[in-house]
Amino acid sequence: MIGYHLSSEEHGPTALVEAARRAESEGFGYAQISDHFHPWVPQQGESAFVWGVLGAIAHATTSMQVGTAVTCPTMRIHPAIVAQAAATAAVQFEGRFFLGVGSGERLNEHVLGGRWPAPFERLSMLEEAIAVIRALWEGGQVDHRGRHYAVHQARIHTLPDRPPPMIVSAFGDDAAQLAARAGDGLMTTSPDRDVVAEFGDAGGSGDKWSMLHVCVASSRGEALETTRAWWPNVAIPGPAGLELARPEDFEPLAQLVTDEGLAADVVLGADPDEHVAALRAYTDAGYDHVAVHQIGPDQNAFFDFYGESVLPKL
Repeated sequence: MIGYHLSSEEHGPTALVEAARRAESEGFGYAQISDHFHPWVPQQGESAFVWGVLGAIAHATTSMQVGTAVTCPTMRIHPAIVAQAAATAAVQFEGRFFLGVGSGERLNEHVLGGRWPAPFERLSMLEEAIAVIRALWEGGQVDHRGRHYAVHQARIHTLPDRPPPMIVSAFGDDAAQLAARAGDGLMTTSPDRDVVAEFGDAGGSGDKWSMLHVCVASSRGEALETTRAWWPNVAIPGPAGLELARPEDFEPLAQLVTDEGLAADVVLGADPDEHVAALRAYTDAGYDHVAVHQIGPDQNAFFDFYGESVLPKL
């Protein structure tokens, strides 16, 4: 299934709602929305509160599945509150909502002043958070005192008929194993065959979700310029994306990104065959869902191009 990525870092809440409506009308099967407190770089300039935006999208769409990609239910927002927010969204979407969860980035999760944990601890926090959320979705009173979280006499009264699927983001073997044992599916940001294989080997049986970055423009040069201005973080290597604390901290690294690095991670321009080939690479790697992220402010050009030239080929 081909989806559309709603980039909360690049677009304000009203624009996101309109983009979701347009995505549904063009035939995208689902939409996923990022859940950030900060944008990646200052140029992007946005970071709306995702749960308010989701409520509006629920009323602007009628059939498309919509969910977060991804929410971190460990530090910035307690898992009990995420459970309540997601349950409300699931009611509003009448069964069309999914909750994507992950262990987060320092960029968003340090804002309350807490210590930024090591990777193994972040995974431990995520697994306990998932258990708390699932317990609250069962509808009874929950009392929980675990290694990371306490919940006292909590009960969610506004619940959907069925809990939404919880899709777990994974980078590496340990996270893929967590997704297999605690999630209803796997989510990544690239066509990573190894993570898919580890997910399956660990007993994971849910759908596999990922995303493709593109920049549709009148020329490859224009697309490259737009990508460099609006989404240079896609080509910043190593652990920086998880460890840096402010959008301003990404700027010096963004200056070091090469044109070749951007072209390796983003489909540039408006050649339908290049976009189709990139999407099929995810199918070949074992993915069931791929959300396409159009970089930059011009979403209408993307929708026109995909609606006329790409989606019909798929």
